[in-house]
Amino acid sequence: MMEVFDSTPCTLGEGPLWHPERGQLFWFDIIGKTLFCREGQTLHQWRFDENVSAAGWVDRDTLLIASETGLFRFDIETGRQCLVQTLEADNAATRSNDGRADPWGGFWIGTMGKNAEPKAGAIYRYYRGELRRIVSHISISNAICFAPDQSCAYYTDTVDKIIRRQPLVPEDGWPLGEPEAFIDLRAEGFNPDGAVCDADSYVWVAQWGAARVARYAPDGRLVEVIEAPTDHVSCPAFGGQDLTTLFATTARQGLSEQQLADQPAGQTLSIETAFKGLPEPPVILE
Repeated sequence: MMEVFDSTPCTLGEGPLWHPERGQLFWFDIIGKTLFCREGQTLHQWRFDENVSAAGWVDRDTLLIASETGLFRFDIETGRQCLVQTLEADNAATRSNDGRADPWGGFWIGTMGKNAEPKAGAIYRYYRGELRRIVSHISISNAICFAPDQSCAYYTDTVDKIIRRQPLVPEDGWPLGEPEAFIDLRAEGFNPDGAVCDADSYVWVAQWGAARVARYAPDGRLVEVIEAPTDHVSCPAFGGQDLTTLFATTARQGLSEQQLADQPAGQTLSIETAFKGLPEPPVILE
């Protein structure tokens, strides 16, 4: 069972990122428009003027952060922001959601309607100055992660309950051909949320509403389940000194008053595992 790593309640926790050079976990409250970071027992937080949801690291002191209108450089020490690329800035109905850096230094980011309007979002890749739409007509973009051998990306539209595998060009990481179904959760009724690959190419998927993170083999078989003490687990990330700690963000959104009273809803969780993650690759901006 996962335990509480940080008790700060997030309305919609998302985007956990273990910064490999700083040895610190960053995460977001999308609805609260806040970025958090734990430095030992000290909690740092930064408030923004719009929804923020995911990040990649550029260097020790710089993040690339995805917001509802753009991708921007963020200086961790000073809080300074600098717009890098607009992202559906002309569409007030959408915001960013799940995102992650890829092994080539690109950054994949999904969007969605602020009220989960059907097919209102998309998935994009930003790579060395170019933003390209990868997938259109997404309702809730999630599960963006990458195989360690760089052969493919994974993603899902949560409402479809199917995680897809997208082959990638070995040289630069752009999509190659059509995606295929990887894990079909429709029969079980599980809702795939955020995901991350471990060093053995297994995919760890947070399952919204099921109080768990599930581990799937490269052939799609379920091989491990880690229970969580709250229903809405949103995204996992590996971190810690040897990358064997599994962290997970959670949410208070969509829970009853009784559930909120009984669960550490919205708090950030962790558990020591027998598995090893991979350090997140840096984002290359130019």
